[in-house]
Amino acid sequence: MKKLLSALVLLALLMLPVPSRAEEIATSAKACVIVDEITGRVLLSHNAASALPMASTTKVMTALLAIEQGDLEAPVTCSRNAFGVPGTSIYLAQGETLSLRHMLYGLMLASGNDAATAIAEHIGGSVDAFCQMMTARAVELGCQNTVFLTPHGLPQDGHYTTAYDLALIAREAMTHPFFRELVGTQRATIPWEGREYDRVLNNKNRLLSTYEGATGIKTGYTKKAGRCLVFGAERNSMRIIGVVLNCPDWFDEAARLMDAAFDRYEAVTLLRSGDRAGTLHVNMSDGSTVDAVLSADLTGVIPKGSVPGVEIDLPDAIDAPVEIGQQLGFVRMTCGGVTVCEAPLTASASIARDDFPARWRTYWQNWLLLP
Repeated sequence: MKKLLSALVLLALLMLPVPSRAEEIATSAKACVIVDEITGRVLLSHNAASALPMASTTKVMTALLAIEQGDLEAPVTCSRNAFGVPGTSIYLAQGETLSLRHMLYGLMLASGNDAATAIAEHIGGSVDAFCQMMTARAVELGCQNTVFLTPHGLPQDGHYTTAYDLALIAREAMTHPFFRELVGTQRATIPWEGREYDRVLNNKNRLLSTYEGATGIKTGYTKKAGRCLVFGAERNSMRIIGVVLNCPDWFDEAARLMDAAFDRYEAVTLLRSGDRAGTLHVNMSDGSTVDAVLSADLTGVIPKGSVPGVEIDLPDAIDAPVEIGQQLGFVRMTCGGVTVCEAPLTASASIARDDFPARWRTYWQNWLLLP
């Protein structure tokens, strides 16, 4: 049964209108999107579902799979196939070996196509097998219009994504601490086998040094794809991820879009993890009740000036036995009739079953333990 916490919507009549869909925004990009990193809610968009080439922003998925599937300290060797791949490079020599960690720095900071190929062969056994893994992982993340045919993004017919799909991939990648560290690094050094000095890698994403709160993520450019950028920032507890595809003024436009998101939206927390949201009667117990508590903060992004509400979705009662942490329902933040975010409600304690069969089993077990 849904229960509305009316105390949180006393000002409902004064609430500003809230769009039921993402807000359309004018942009110089052929396609763009800004999403709330925590919930994935789309805040601003234009042509976000259009299939387009994405150049080296492909490498966000390459890095994600490598981090998920690989050992960061494992050796990765540059094969004949990886040696001399066209385009941007970290100048791997054939047979040169680096750790996967160092290869990833070469991949994401210097956008090394040779590193991308070496990583693909290391994780997938072959480039083709790795690309199949990339496409399958995208489907698992909810991408509906993404196909990977290369691990680096050099032009190839049939290799495409959408701004929205790329944001989904970036959101997942940013849940990994090493990925966040990696794409937020402006400058790094990694070994250069056979030389007395290291490779120096400079991040191509200038937003890291020019935009307040920037968190990464990846640049990309080919003549076919144009300038493509996946980016993110955090301000006042609000974290966003954005994508622009085929955007001539990519860094300036990304900054403008993020400014628009921060100007129009804000992060709010209505309830905290551990807060009680209701009490349920426990059937087939000794008359016990159990509290339903939040297992995560109820935090969402809403338009500035609007007033959120809370809906609690819980049954009136639950049958014993109940285990602590057992999911009982949900609590949702709403705004203008739209669900902004939700958090599970779980049992605060364990409650044993207390009916005749349960008592008989207890008596029998205790009898068997008698000397």
